Amino acid sequence: MKNKVISYQGIQGAYSHLAYKHVFPSSLAIACETFQDAMELVENGKADFAMIPIENSSAGRVEEIYRLIPKMKLHILDEHFEPVNHCLLALKGSTIKDIKNVSSHPQALAQCSKKLNNYHFHTIAKFDTAGAAQELVEQNDKTHAAVASALAAELYDLEILDDDFGDFKGNTTRFLILSKETSIPKKDKNTSYITSLVFNVRNIPSALYKALGGFATNGINLIKLESYSMAGSMKASQFHVDIDAHIEEKNLQLALEELHFFANEVKVLGVYKRNSYRDVMKDLS
Repeated sequence: MKNKVISYQGIQGAYSHLAYKHVFPSSLAIACETFQDAMELVENGKADFAMIPIENSSAGRVEEIYRLIPKMKLHILDEHFEPVNHCLLALKGSTIKDIKNVSSHPQALAQCSKKLNNYHFHTIAKFDTAGAAQELVEQNDKTHAAVASALAAELYDLEILDDDFGDFKGNTTRFLILSKETSIPKKDKNTSYITSLVFNVRNIPSALYKALGGFATNGINLIKLESYSMAGSMKASQFHVDIDAHIEEKNLQLALEELHFFANEVKVLGVYKRNSYRDVMKDLS
């Protein structure tokens, strides 16, 4: 997709930057301070797509994204799986023995928690991994390190103290590609699809059980079910569901009819091709 503008959270060297380069190598990019900023650029027509991380194989979901998605006016166009290899970076000439403090995005720190605890490092949360790496140059403090990519080390001329600092092999982040325009691919019998939606259950007994019952009776597989409290309420919950089916499939349409009896504000976020990397992950597990 040439001549497209992609927005992402972070700066050059961030994992979102790497993901964008792999998916849209010939496109322009706008780096944003926050996920919301990146999404709003697309909503306002200043970018064509946003690449947003939604979950990681070792640290779980990016909670902020699940809260932002229902509020946005964007649609899921596609998904991308980006292998993540965390490195421990420091100023040139530094050694592991010099390090006392390590900064990075909270997700990256969580994905390296075992090693961070083993070294008894003090951790500091930052907006993004590459930003933490860039700060090392400004701080000029050999006791401070950052968890970031090898690309960040190259861009900011830093020492790689450990090029495999993550806790898990095969660490991968799933990204969503978001668009202002709805684009539902025509169903191909030889292609697998995912339909993503959000909904709130009605305030009636066993509402969630009944809402999900239609998927079971119609033989529809749910890949993911995430729940979280809605803003301003400790009782009302919202649910994000990834469904292993195309919305045009009759069985899914029947399941959605049942869902509407027990749920409020059902919103289809997108219909998109099931990424083949999911099969690779299944084989590795």
